[in-house]
Amino acid sequence: MRIEHQIRAFEQLLKSYDAQLPLHRFLVAYFKKNKQMGSSDRRWASRYLYSFFRLGKALPKEQPVHRLAVADFLCNGQSSMVIDTYLPHFSQQVDLPLNAKITLIKDLYPSFDHKDIFPFPESLSQSIDQEAFCLSFLIQPDLFIRVPQAYSLAALNTLKEAGIVVRDLNETTFALPNGTKLEQVLPENINYQVQDLSSQKTGNIFEPKKYDYWWDCCAASGGKSLLLYDLEPKIELLVSDVRASSLQNLEERFRLAGLKKYQKKVLDLLVNNDQELHHYSFDGIILDAPCSGSGTWGRTPEMLSYFEAHRISYFSKLQKSIAANVIKYLKPGKPLIYITCSVFKAENEEVVAWLQQEYGLRLEKMEVIKGYQEKADTMFAARLIKN
Repeated sequence: MRIEHQIRAFEQLLKSYDAQLPLHRFLVAYFKKNKQMGSSDRRWASRYLYSFFRLGKALPKEQPVHRLAVADFLCNGQSSMVIDTYLPHFSQQVDLPLNAKITLIKDLYPSFDHKDIFPFPESLSQSIDQEAFCLSFLIQPDLFIRVPQAYSLAALNTLKEAGIVVRDLNETTFALPNGTKLEQVLPENINYQVQDLSSQKTGNIFEPKKYDYWWDCCAASGGKSLLLYDLEPKIELLVSDVRASSLQNLEERFRLAGLKKYQKKVLDLLVNNDQELHHYSFDGIILDAPCSGSGTWGRTPEMLSYFEAHRISYFSKLQKSIAANVIKYLKPGKPLIYITCSVFKAENEEVVAWLQQEYGLRLEKMEVIKGYQEKADTMFAARLIKN
């Protein structure tokens, strides 16, 4: 039977996955190795695995295939063989609103509690609504792009003509279905950046001024720097990262965006960099700190199953060490922009409190950006001023 084939494929994938790679990369490698799987097999296997991980820690005592059926029912608007086989009474109700589907599952599985999905509720930043945050894991996040105003109308029209459902959130920010193949739709002459909505909102606290000298010290592929540049093109900019490969990706993104005037350095911010930076002083520093990534787990739900609580304190210590090593290069009266894509208070508010206590920084603004309300990542951003 076809359903037996699908279940065997799912169970083999689940057994093979060890979280050493992000799930999407693992699937690419797995399908490349197992070329006997056709396009339909790959599509269903991917859907089932993502649905399964979206259930997090809920229903821990149930067999994996039963957890899969529950997860696939809750996470999707179209039925599947797994739903038809293991939840046959629900196959015609798969398009109900999420709350209605949860009620059905609770009637069938009295032990089900959607708050069990996220296994670290006591560690959440205080302003996060635990129930809404847990429910957000059952909904696939959107794909967000940022388009310069000069290109926005052309981009919007092109996307609509291609039959893509677009939400224009403002004149430069569009939300699209996840998995949209933008490179196949938008022509090369339309400039755009793929950037999560919450990541875009961190720019609200940058406030750069003309001819300021800014340092994006954990720049990765340069998303925050490009946002800074869009806010004020007449800035000087230093970008750094510990990974040379990230800076190579950054160079290509900067080239496409027309950002040509900048410096870059490969720096390990856990060591003393005075030899490299002794003569530098900055009007602003963006510290998009390495973190648990817990605010992005709606995109990488496998992390719900594999993340261990002791890692929270590891990241908190890492963030404090990096912050201590970059603050000395900040001019007095100028801002440190502290950002994480974490929902854990130990990485967010507690790091800010430590910076205030240990280094006398003055907190000007602080916000948990609640992307779980908008099919986006959840992030934290704070603007601290050096006295």
